[in-house]
Amino acid sequence: MSKAGERLIGAAKEALSIARGDIEPAGTFIPADIDVRGIRTKTKLSQEDFAAVFGFSVSQIRQWEQHRCRPLGGVRAYLMLIDARPDVMVMMLREMAASKAAEAA
Repeated sequence: MSKAGERLIGAAKEALSIARGDIEPAGTFIPADIDVRGIRTKTKLSQEDFAAVFGFSVSQIRQWEQHRCRPLGGVRAYLMLIDARPDVMVMMLREMAASKAAEAA
């Protein structure tokens, strides 16, 4: 059997064990597609303000919302956190900025 076939069988066995409750999933599910416009609309921010508050470029926001490209890797996880708790994310970013400013002073 090929290595790819072995990996697929191993993944299927792992999925079955997770479904049965025998083992916990190894990681967190991060979907491939994220509704950036929906997240931004939920925060009631313009593209410019959303980009400024959360550290993106306006160009990135436009590209994602127009489905010309999609957020990759950890950016999707970050967007999921923003979607779940935008108020907490803003508070954390402000606290981090204040801490860095205090360290620099």
